Amino acid sequence: MDWRGTGILLAARKHGETSVIIEVFTEDRGRHAGVVRGGTSRKIAPILQPGAQLDVAWRARLEDHIGSFTVEPVRSRAAQAMGDRLSLAGLNAVTSLLCFCLPEREVHAPLYRRTEALLDLMGQNEIWPLAYLRWELALLEEMGYGLDLSACAVTGATEGLVYVSPRSGRAVSAEGAGEWVDRMLPLPEVLRGRGDAPDAEIVQGLRTTGYFLETHLAADQGNRALPVARARFVEAFSRRL
Repeated sequence: MDWRGTGILLAARKHGETSVIIEVFTEDRGRHAGVVRGGTSRKIAPILQPGAQLDVAWRARLEDHIGSFTVEPVRSRAAQAMGDRLSLAGLNAVTSLLCFCLPEREVHAPLYRRTEALLDLMGQNEIWPLAYLRWELALLEEMGYGLDLSACAVTGATEGLVYVSPRSGRAVSAEGAGEWVDRMLPLPEVLRGRGDAPDAEIVQGLRTTGYFLETHLAADQGNRALPVARARFVEAFSRRL
């Protein structure tokens, strides 16, 4: 059993004295793990940084074995990440969330393409937080928890939408919220792809997507806590306000 492709390195951990187990997100194979022999060496270790774009070849005796990888660097993103606190926090949030929620070897090609495009914007801090927010919306959609922000869940109105129902993930107008207004989540214009996307609205949007990541996606993962890297990124970005 063997295959070859390009992927994003999500995580690496030491295995034995000289090997490393890596997890790679690929377009055609999803999240896939394997052993890199000699992965702790001076030659290979610098390549195995989360976020790196790699050319990987996987081989195993049987398909259900963990198998082994040989890796070649395609593009390193370490320089952008290490040189900027917000970029590093964002990179860690992306890779941690993908490790957290992607079933192993399940293909999610649209999410892979969005992730690659997002990471290629890293270091462009004026546009990256908005791109990250849209990526979280896409992640929720891909995992089956997409938000429906097209019309009010109560009145059917398509304008004046200011809330998101925490229960259904649907938009709600001020009129439709009624006595439940205190329980609603914010629906800034940026979540609907409108307006100038000021930082304060992006933070509001991250509060809403974070709620569904935690109470819906994470709850269905055995009530595991979301990776702390996500909260660290939101905190780092909020300091810009």
